[in-house]
Amino acid sequence: MVNFVANIVLMKFIQTFLIILLIFFGLRILFRFLSPYIMRYLAKKVGERFQNMAQGRGYKEPAAKKEGETVIDRVPHRDQTSNKTVGEYIDYEEID
Repeated sequence: MVNFVANIVLMKFIQTFLIILLIFFGLRILFRFLSPYIMRYLAKKVGERFQNMAQGRGYKEPAAKKEGETVIDRVPHRDQTSNKTVGEYIDYEEID
């Protein structure tokens, strides 16, 4: 009886393994045939996007400003300066 159960478990394992291999190789073959079409589609979409940007359609005009409304287009660049009053410099000598 134990031998029969072990054979069933082994057969199910082999069956599962073969199904996984079949799916893997099936998808690999499918993608090999479909990849030129997918790449062609993506290249066409990217080309359309670049063409729209070059023609100015990619840039959206900002909404009309209401009178008295404050709009900040960009954050001003601030120079980062170090704080020289942090501490004092202590000179040290190397000991041989």
